[in-house]
This record gives sequence, C-alpha cells and structure tokens, in this order.
Amino acid sequence: MKQPVILSVNSGSSSIKFALYPFTNEGVTGSNLTGVIEGLQPGGKPVIQYRAGAEAQTLTLDQTDIKAAGGDQFAAALQALHGVLTSHSADIQIAAVAHRIVHGGERFSSSIVIDDAALAYLHTLDTLAPLHQPHNLEGIAAFRRAYPGIPQIACFDTGFHADMPACETTLALPQSLRATGIRRYGFHGLSYRYVASHLAQQSARAFDPAAGRVIMLHLGNGASACAMKNGKSIASSMGFSALDGLMMGTRCGALDPGVLLHLMQQGWDEKRIEATLYKESGLLGVSGISADMRTLRASSNPQASFAIDLFTYRVIRECGALSACLRGLDVLVFTGGIGEHDATLRREVAEGLAYLGAQIDMKKNQAARGDDIAPVHAPDSSIEIWVVPTDEGRIAARDAQQLLVLKQ
Repeated sequence: MKQPVILSVNSGSSSIKFALYPFTNEGVTGSNLTGVIEGLQPGGKPVIQYRAGAEAQTLTLDQTDIKAAGGDQFAAALQALHGVLTSHSADIQIAAVAHRIVHGGERFSSSIVIDDAALAYLHTLDTLAPLHQPHNLEGIAAFRRAYPGIPQIACFDTGFHADMPACETTLALPQSLRATGIRRYGFHGLSYRYVASHLAQQSARAFDPAAGRVIMLHLGNGASACAMKNGKSIASSMGFSALDGLMMGTRCGALDPGVLLHLMQQGWDEKRIEATLYKESGLLGVSGISADMRTLRASSNPQASFAIDLFTYRVIRECGALSACLRGLDVLVFTGGIGEHDATLRREVAEGLAYLGAQIDMKKNQAARGDDIAPVHAPDSSIEIWVVPTDEGRIAARDAQQLLVLKQ
C-alpha cells in the first residue's frame, strides 16, 4: 500500500518552493523531501534543487524538456518535479496539493478545496498583493493541469488575523468604501500559526492567561510584526495589502498616502508607482545595493549600513506600537530568513526594547542559527526572547490533511 503524502507548494513569480509531507488520519509528520524550482521567469533556465534526507541534488531542464511540454516552462518543470517525487519514492501517493495563498479577502479565512468560483474570486484580489497573489494562483492552475483529479487546497496568509478586533481592522474611510472590503487584513498568517504552535510547546508564559502578550516578528524579504494575546492575533503591522508596515527587501512599508498624491501630481501613473513601492524600495531602494540583508552586512558602503539601521529602527518602532496594543510584553519571537539568522539584528532590537525589560544572552543569541527553536533571553530578562524557525508548508499540509479527513 502506498504512503499518502501532501505536496505543499508556494508559487512565486520565478520559483516554486515545495515539500512532501507524509500523513495519517492522526496528522502530518515532518517533511521527507524539500526543494525549490527556480528560473521560471521568461528566458530563464528552470532548475530543480531538492534535498531528501541528507542527500542534495540538482536537476537542470534543457530545451528538449521544455519543447516536449509545448514550450511551457511551468508545465515542463512540473513534469520534471513529478519525476523527482516518484523517483524519490515509488511508494507514495499524492493525496492533495496544498498551496500558500497570500490573500483570502473577506470571503475566505479558513483553508478550502479550490474550485473555479473560488479561483475567480481570488483573482479579484491580485492588485492587493501583486508580488504574490497572481503567481500563487497561476501555481494552482498549473498544478490542476499537472495533477487532474487531485484536490488543490488553498491556505490563506490572512486567515490567522481574521478575528482581529474592529479597531484594528477598520480604516478611517467612508462607509461606502469600507463596505467594498477595504480594511486591514494582516499577512504571514501561515508562518505565525506555525510559530505559535511550536512556541506553545516551549513557553508556558506565551499562553498563560495572566500573561500571554507576544510579539512575533517575521523578518525576511517580506517582513511583518504580529501582536498575539493568548494565542490569537490582535494586531498586525500589515494592513489592506502586503505593502504596509515594516520596511522590507524591496517594499517600502508604511507610507504617508500624501506621497502617492504628490507623485500622481508629478505625472506618475499606476504602474510606475506600483513598481517603485513593491520592487524598488525597502532595503534595495535605501541602500542602492541589494535587497539581501547578508549582502548589506558584508558591504562597507555607508548606505548599506544606513539601510540596515533604518530596517532595525522600523522593527523597534513597530514593537513599541504593538506592545502598547498588548498593554505590555511577555514574549518576543524572531522568525523568517533575517529573524532566524541575523544575530546582530536580534541583539539590536532587544537593546531597543530594554525599556520593556528585554535582555538578550549574547552567547545564546550568537549560537542560534535558525535550525531549531532556541531561547536567547538572559536569565534576568523580564521578557522571554525566542528564535523559532518557521515552516509555512507544514501548516498548509496540516490544513489539507484535515480537509481530506472531513471528506471521508
């Protein structure tokens, strides 16, 4: 009998991250194969890099593979991926494909089995997350063609924040606009759900009814902060779109809307404004060098240092606002590519929050590499500080498994 597995995917503009999760009716186990397909942009050369246990391999598609798929890079890559999965284990059966979808809008706060009507609605949200939503949905369409008859599950980043209070979700706009769904949503929900579930196993204080005031920082190319009280999101730095809040790799974060009016008065059109705010700002725009924190850390250019300083300042500033929403702070958590691996940033953020009682343990902080959950607070810190590596794919796989059980 073949082992049922869930294929979890995160489709981007030029890449697809994937992982296989075996499961039973009782739940999902850890992934036994993870990887990424890169080079899917026009003119790119698709490459599949994957790891099965300790074994890492790379498979490069050539033009023959792409021609055989009718010239469709996506289709060729998915055919090659299917070959990788079956060669890894002939004894697996893909029971569902779970997709990370950034925006569920007002209609979807829980994961769903996708159908044509849901797909059409989700496309109406493309402009709210143009770096993610269209590519997430293109991934669903491609996997539906590649795996006909297999359920495609949509798992929403906005879902974790669906019950935030009205004062957090409401924008001070006329009712006529608010009635169309213009409100604050919050994102990175799959990551926050995973972090919260693992924090619950390690920190009693994070879920203590008498305490339970947590700020989670998902810091990477996309960055956001979430205030969680007793396991529930009560505030988020991101709002109507994935552009708001913290400074990011190429996104500006919070911005006075008067800047947009000014640019429009200068003759800027929608496409130019969108490209600037989403693709040319953030760490890249401020430094003029790179959107990658590692590259900026290695640079001697003063603009690189300033971009890092600004990023750090914005994180500290947002933590101050969220701690006010929480009426204090008990636990601070770092996750995401930067949060898990940049010990200097964690130290500087903790120093910026010393007024709240945050004290970091220098040795523990330096040793935390994002490969496992780790406490990095000093013994005399009144706030727990944790590094928790995230796994959005596993949360998506869990949701898919639960939906499959419900269908039985």
